[in-house]
This record gives sequence, structure tokens and C-alpha cells, in this order.
Amino acid sequence: MKHILVARVENKPGVLNRVASLFRRRGFNIDSLTVGETEVPEISRMTIVVDASRTDATRVVHNLYKLVNVIAVEDISEQPSVVRDLVLLKVNADARTRPEIIQLTQVFRGKVVDVAPESLILELTGEEDKIRSFIEVMRPFGILEMVRTGIVAMTRGSSPNGHAVARGNGSVV
Repeated sequence: MKHILVARVENKPGVLNRVASLFRRRGFNIDSLTVGETEVPEISRMTIVVDASRTDATRVVHNLYKLVNVIAVEDISEQPSVVRDLVLLKVNADARTRPEIIQLTQVFRGKVVDVAPESLILELTGEEDKIRSFIEVMRPFGILEMVRTGIVAMTRGSSPNGHAVARGNGSVV
């Protein structure tokens, strides 16, 4: 089972390096890591995905709280959440295969974002299973290049992750 951890951290240089170093030192494996600024410019949000069969999520949370720049960490794996990944896929596409590729992309609710004489770049956003299925459908056409963002997630409804965020020591930022 995958655990999705959301960490709010200070938006300062070196924070990502400290988190990555923590994972390296402790031997934790990261399946996915995304980082971005939040609605509060001084705070960044990290979405960290770990495989519970290889990495104890509770130990990861406790170790993250040891880092001075970490404000709050939450395991949202069991909470109702919106979870998304994005893929850009460059595939072989000639005049014969182009219509079929475009039609299949539309079935997956993806978009064609670039057209070249011998290729298409396709964009798809969705859950991991949808992304994996789309990649498998495109494989026979010849995938030239692929990039994925990694998972981003947000809990549904009114979230305790508003502007006031509790630190591991109980203080509020």
C-alpha cells in the first residue's frame, strides 16, 4: 500500500536537500516527491509517496518532524482526497497513425499539446492507474520520450490544512 504524506515546510533554500538527505540517511525509499509553493508564499508543500511494504510511513513522519524547517506533516492515505499525476508523452505519429492517437488521447480526456511532422506530444492528468493505462495504450505507437510530475494530493472538503498550520511541537504558524 502506498502512503501519501503531505509536509508543509518553510519556503527556504536547502529544505528539499535536507528532506532528501534524511531519506538517504535513513534508507527510506521515495516513490514520488513533488514540491511547490502554497497559498502562503513563505510555505511550500511537499507531497511524498512511500510504499508501506518497504518504508514505515510512521517513521518517516517522525523523522521529518526532526528537521527544523518542517512545519507540519500529515498522512492523508486514509482520508478522502483528490490525487493526480501528470504525464507528457512524445509518441511517433505519421499521417496514418495520427488520427488514431488523437482519438485515443481524447478517450482518456488528454490533450495534444504539440504537433510535429513525425510525432505528437500528449498531456494527460489523472490518477496513477489512468496514467499507466494511457502509457500502455500508446506504447505500440512508439514512445519517444516521457516525463511525469509525480503525485500531488489534497484532502477533500474543509481541510485542517488552512493558513494556521500546527508545528510538530504544537505551536501554530
